[in-house]
Order: sequence, then structure tokens, then C-alpha cells
Amino acid sequence: MTGGASLRLLITRPAEDAEPLARRLAALGHAPAVEPMLDMVWLDGPEPELDDVQALLFTSANGVRAFTRRTGRTDRPAYAVGDATARAAREAGFASVESASGDVYALAALVGERCAPQGGLLLHVAGTTVAGDLGGMLAEKGFSVRREAMYEARPSTVLGSDTARRLAEGQIDAVLIFSPRTARSFVRLVREAGLLDRLRTVDALCLSPAVADAVRTSDMGPVPWRHVRVADRPEQDSLLALLP
Repeated sequence: MTGGASLRLLITRPAEDAEPLARRLAALGHAPAVEPMLDMVWLDGPEPELDDVQALLFTSANGVRAFTRRTGRTDRPAYAVGDATARAAREAGFASVESASGDVYALAALVGERCAPQGGLLLHVAGTTVAGDLGGMLAEKGFSVRREAMYEARPSTVLGSDTARRLAEGQIDAVLIFSPRTARSFVRLVREAGLLDRLRTVDALCLSPAVADAVRTSDMGPVPWRHVRVADRPEQDSLLALLP
């Protein structure tokens, strides 16, 4: 990666998550730009029924946002997949929040330690597309899990003109990528813009090995990144630790 105090970084997270990250990166002396690969659509629906629910499971901050758009109830314990999601839950008013600081496997393990199957249902607030089988893992532990889709993450359909210009002119040093779905979307849009070859001077900073696998190939073969680097843990702070 290019040395120096400032890197030209591209954030591919949805706007709600990208904006605070961009402010953080700018405060560190970098030059961030935002190109959301997914647009959040909040799904209408009734207020969630919580009488038989012992705890809420959140696998993204968007799940927290979607839940609080439907109800003001924050009186159930909340278990979050990672620290950013846990922070969103606390900011939303949940008093009892625990973070698995990892992935859905870590979340299933945490819930298995903290909750008892006889305590009631677990409500997984999710999007229409989910990664991993959280419900299946918890069912093996004897839990009953109800998953409710409260938002939809819709892939972007075209690469923004400013991002395309920056790539074409070699003005991006690294791209921060947080999910396999985002990785596939970014690679597809760059290919459709005819700019895959421009990635030879760009690093891909990936939240997990699954993200790295997704970002390395397109339907035209390997993607020529300068480097593909993977965070030690699937957490934003670990991803930012890849920055010099």
C-alpha cells in the first residue's frame, strides 16, 4: 500500500454506516470517499410481538435501525454480532446489550451461553437476505428462533461517476469492503464500467476471508488487485488496523 500520512480510501458501506466511518477516517488524516454498494429499504409492517420473546438478535446495525422504526420497545436483552451493531443498539436505547465481537458463529455461541431454551423465543431482526444460518445453529442448541425481515438491502446498479473518474485517474489507494455481497457488487460494477484493469494500483481491504474470496474473482476471471488484505477479526477496528 502507498505509504504516507494520507490514503485515498473508498468506503463501500451503506450510507448510514459509511458517513460516521468517513468522519473517523478523515480525522485520522485520510481522504475518504463513499460509494454505497447497497441501499437500505425499510419494510413496512406491524409492531413486533415481544410477549414470548426473551431476547433480540441483531446481525447488523441496520437490523437495529429497522426494529426501532417499528417500535420504541427496548426492554428486551439485545445480542449483537459485532461491536458496531452493539453500539447502534445502545444508542437506540437498549439497556442490556452484549456483543459477540465476531460473526454469526460467535453470536450463536454467545446466545447459547447467556440464554436458556426454556426462557422463550429469540427474535432475529434481519434483512431479506441473510448470511449464515443463525437460526439453524441455535435450533441445534434447543432454541426456538423467529426471524423477521424488516429491511431489504438492494444492490447498486451502476458505479457512481465520481468513483469511476477516481478509478480511471488512479486516485484511489484502497477500497474498504465489509461483506461478500458488497464485494461481488463492487467487482461487477467496476467490470461493467470497463475499469477492472485500474484495480492494479488499488488494495482491497476485506473484513473477513469470505469477503476476500468474493473480491478476488469476477465472471471474467481473477480481479487484478494490487493486494488483497484481510482483517484479523471481522470487526471494523480490525479492518482499520490494516491502514498504515
